[in-house]
Amino acid sequence: MRVIGTVGLPGSGKGEFATVAREQGVPVVTMGDVIREECRKRGLDPADHHGEIAQALREEDGPLAIAERSIPMIRAALDDSETVLVDGLRSGDELDRFYDEFGDDFTLVAIEAPFEERAKRIETRGRDNTAEETLRDRDERELGFGMGEAMERADVRIENDGTLDEFRTQVREVLE
Repeated sequence: MRVIGTVGLPGSGKGEFATVAREQGVPVVTMGDVIREECRKRGLDPADHHGEIAQALREEDGPLAIAERSIPMIRAALDDSETVLVDGLRSGDELDRFYDEFGDDFTLVAIEAPFEERAKRIETRGRDNTAEETLRDRDERELGFGMGEAMERADVRIENDGTLDEFRTQVREVLE
């Protein structure tokens, strides 16, 4: 059993990491999907309310709200696969929870990329409503969840500042 988590600021490459994992046959549990589903349950558009609901869930159910909702999904994926990717940790608390749950079988990968590159990626992907919340605002919110601590404590670090092919090669190396 192996559980690999990713952490990184918006636009750093977490989604591309997940794409490569899927191409390798690794199931992906996306923590952001937990938030998007909660948005829909509350009758809200995830593109407009993702950050608001992420914060609300943590306020309502504590800092581990999203991690706790993700663990059963990870366990279910492990029934059919030796390796599972958990996309999008946001805090040291979540990291501690995954280490408690999976022990030495858990590895955290921090993905870092320059601000300007992340801004370009976010603009082209069309999933995020950046008119309502700037990338700097999003970075501040994410870091407020404790993301900086999780990134500092990562077991593996990928600097995503080269070509897409170079990044995908690094991801495959981590997955192997």
